[in-house]
Amino acid sequence: MIIEKLSNKNYRHKICRIREYNSHNDPGLEVTVREIVEDVRKNGDRAVFRYTKKFDRFNITKNNIKVSAKEISEAEKRLPAGIKSDLRKAATRVKSYHSKKKPVKHLYKDKLGNELGWLITPLDRVGIYVPGGKASYPSTVLMTAIAARVAGVNEIIIVTPCPVGELNDEVLYAAKISGVDSIYKIGGAQAVSALAYGTDTIPRVDKIVGPGNIYVAVAKKLVFGVVDIDMIAGPSEVLIIADGSCSPEWIAADLLAQAEHDEMAVPICVTISQSYAMQIKKSLISQLNMLKRKEIAGKSIEDHGRIYLVKDLGFAVEVSNYFAPEHLELCVKKPKELLRKVTNAGAIFLGSISTEAFGDYVAGPSHVLPTGGAARFSSPLSVYDYVKMPSIISISRKGFSKLNNPVMNLATSEGLEAHALSVGVRLKGIN
Repeated sequence: MIIEKLSNKNYRHKICRIREYNSHNDPGLEVTVREIVEDVRKNGDRAVFRYTKKFDRFNITKNNIKVSAKEISEAEKRLPAGIKSDLRKAATRVKSYHSKKKPVKHLYKDKLGNELGWLITPLDRVGIYVPGGKASYPSTVLMTAIAARVAGVNEIIIVTPCPVGELNDEVLYAAKISGVDSIYKIGGAQAVSALAYGTDTIPRVDKIVGPGNIYVAVAKKLVFGVVDIDMIAGPSEVLIIADGSCSPEWIAADLLAQAEHDEMAVPICVTISQSYAMQIKKSLISQLNMLKRKEIAGKSIEDHGRIYLVKDLGFAVEVSNYFAPEHLELCVKKPKELLRKVTNAGAIFLGSISTEAFGDYVAGPSHVLPTGGAARFSSPLSVYDYVKMPSIISISRKGFSKLNNPVMNLATSEGLEAHALSVGVRLKGIN
């Protein structure tokens, strides 16, 4: 774990270097993914079946590609009661949070009597990508599907890779309690393309959400425009601002919690004390050796982990705002004082006991968050991602009489005569 000093002169350069690994724009990778996406677009199920056999070593057909009610029921029976209870508790909290955030339609009349506003209309069909492989994430099902159900989405579909045909019991149960309509045993770029274009067995969706590996991320990038997507997700990241007021073991544990996701994860701590930084590093090494995923976490720490030393907490927030982390932990005595200065972050955790793991599972807000600096301009996944908000415009006679000249003048100035004419031909009828 590298410990570095940051100054006003060098912090932007050092922060940028942390993200140099980003491979979303790798031309070679994009060519490979584009070939898969186009193959599925042209050949549908045949291509999906072929890639699933190649990458997941699993023979699927139109008869077994969809998870059956029996498979879901058997998965539920196998699960320990405690896990089912915990998943239900998390689901309840997630539903409660998003229900409070649900937008509402609004109509109002301006001073001219024009009626203006917006509707809230849910998407018809949504596809959710749930990762498999190195780890399976039932929590991702809760964090994506429940918000869609609260928003009123008509049909929710999950795609999830099933290496050698193995289904994850927790994922299936999470899907059941989240109100998912159907689950398909496919993953990778081929699953994204199938959702975007539709096949004989997989219906086309309006939007694709959920995290995945680099192939999934690039595939989502390529199909954007054909369908909507939530974001192009990159490696997970955390930035912890620590003033030394809590145990260095806590900070080290939180850094490792991020590092164990995968080798590309980015765990960062920003602190004001050299001795505290050394204590964090020492504790991190000690805790790392106790992890089952220590090779993954160790690679993340070695390649992308940093402990930055800064002059004060104000500068620490400046560094954080520039980095725009997916997760921001304010492990300081007075976190709300720093919160006022935060402008860029996906999710903000206030206080030393508010470890990021709560956000991953039971707090309520979605853990699908902007990564790679996208928190500068985007927000966490929420009910807003699953609705459309069409504008409503009803012009009154008074409004027409007061506003027709500005409309015609502006249209004429832009060389759009028919726009002006569409107002002009109505003048006699209105008057």
